[in-house]
Amino acid sequence: MWKRLAQFLLRLSGWRLGPDIPPEVQRCVITAAPHTSNWDIWYARLGFYIMDIPLRFTIKREWMRFPFSLLIRPLGGLAIDRRARTETGERPSYVEVMAGLFEKYQRIAVMVTPEGTRARSTRWKTGFYYAALSAGVPICLGYLDYANKIAGVGPAIYPTGDINADMRKIMDFYRKLKGKRPQLFSLDERYA
Repeated sequence: MWKRLAQFLLRLSGWRLGPDIPPEVQRCVITAAPHTSNWDIWYARLGFYIMDIPLRFTIKREWMRFPFSLLIRPLGGLAIDRRARTETGERPSYVEVMAGLFEKYQRIAVMVTPEGTRARSTRWKTGFYYAALSAGVPICLGYLDYANKIAGVGPAIYPTGDINADMRKIMDFYRKLKGKRPQLFSLDERYA
């Protein structure tokens, strides 16, 4: 019933799903780009729900308090608590915490917005890359193409440790996509 409702809402808004969902999407870090509008989460969430992708996203622990948790948890929010100390007494990095999610969950697609903001950014955050590398999982390229109203998942990129080569592949994929506000989307100038 919920899947049909999501399909109806996506169609009602004029959107459709992209073809060819990679099987790796059941256990991966999934990038979400272009990210230029608050509407992105609506279309992404509907699309991923229809595609049966176990989508989760990380959010600061403080945002998971009542009343925000009533909305964020059902959307797939996972609280990140970096207060916990490791055996050495140090706080884990965000990358370490995110990579650790793959030890905790067998079926999970952790969504990140590598641009880090809806404003124009010419340098993407690369923590998603290092989290995938550390966890030994692929990076699936989630997208919202507003020009064609298509929500989907592109190819899976297996991080090799050569961030320059791998990020160039990612930039090549996102190069042709348009966000809701195209002027706010930029590829990472270091790899474009």
